[in-house]
Amino acid sequence: MSGFPVGSPYGLHRVLDPVGVLPQQARRLDPDPRPYADEVVVDVERLNLDAASYRQLCEEHGDDVRAAVLAIVVERGKMQNPVTGSGGMLLGTVRAVGPDSPLGLRPGDRIATLVSLTLTPLRITDGLADWDGASEQVPCAGTAVLFGRSIAAVLPDDLPDALALSVLDVCGAPALTDRVVREAGEGVSVCVLGGGGKSGSLSLAAARRAGADRVVALVPTEAEADAVRAAGLADQVVLADARDPVAVAEAVGAPVDVTVVCVDVPGCEHGAILATADGGTVVFFSMATSFSAAALGAEGLAADVRMLVGNGYVPGHAAFALDLLRAEPGVRALFAARETRSP
Repeated sequence: MSGFPVGSPYGLHRVLDPVGVLPQQARRLDPDPRPYADEVVVDVERLNLDAASYRQLCEEHGDDVRAAVLAIVVERGKMQNPVTGSGGMLLGTVRAVGPDSPLGLRPGDRIATLVSLTLTPLRITDGLADWDGASEQVPCAGTAVLFGRSIAAVLPDDLPDALALSVLDVCGAPALTDRVVREAGEGVSVCVLGGGGKSGSLSLAAARRAGADRVVALVPTEAEADAVRAAGLADQVVLADARDPVAVAEAVGAPVDVTVVCVDVPGCEHGAILATADGGTVVFFSMATSFSAAALGAEGLAADVRMLVGNGYVPGHAAFALDLLRAEPGVRALFAARETRSP
């Protein structure tokens, strides 16, 4: 252990401001690539910005989105959108492993991190020169640090890197959907708001695999509806703006037992509540969710619904999501279509 300082498994030693909070809450982290005893240092190849953060940055900064991302990382020592509070995850190759690291990684392993960029010390060294800002996947060079309590997945050999990264970015959603649907018992009905997206399509497949009797996908456009129908992931595909509560309730029809929110825009809380039967469950996966709007909205509607925050981690979530992709041609087709549309 000579030469390796000992830090906190939670990464407290990397927090520069304010001292004493966990890295996710910190305003600024130390991204120095020299590892502590239980840390892993990664040579970064690609960032995957979460959908809500990427959308907000593009809307605010337009052609200057690359400069905006660089400025955030330089200022904060991590990638955490100051408006959405969210970040994403990354792909890279393990450079160094401290002698006390519990992650089971080795130098040379190519990995995707399964913890948020909002708590990952990060340096960018190439100025994002190869990113044109047109995709949420950001090719780059730099370094990142994983703590003792971090999690990561070794990239599979049978999938392209970009595809694997897209799946692993949202792997918590289908795993928790599977758990909630199975806990609800037989005869469960499920609606996924944003069923044509990455987390949405995986959640549709997970709901059906878990035994849901009725699976509804709500999407905003006819083109997206056609794609989901062709993929065969839902019993019903309905159109509505997820921000319009009455339109959502009318489109879904009979309220469902489980509603899964995978929409990357704000203002979808009340529609999800109205679509859910009394005694049912709403699972919020979008980082654009206002949890005060959800709680107060349910109260104001006298809606007896359980509301869950999808925290992105369920044991075995990475393997589960990758298996869905491999086993469900419809999911693979939707992901492939997204890749084709990305410049």
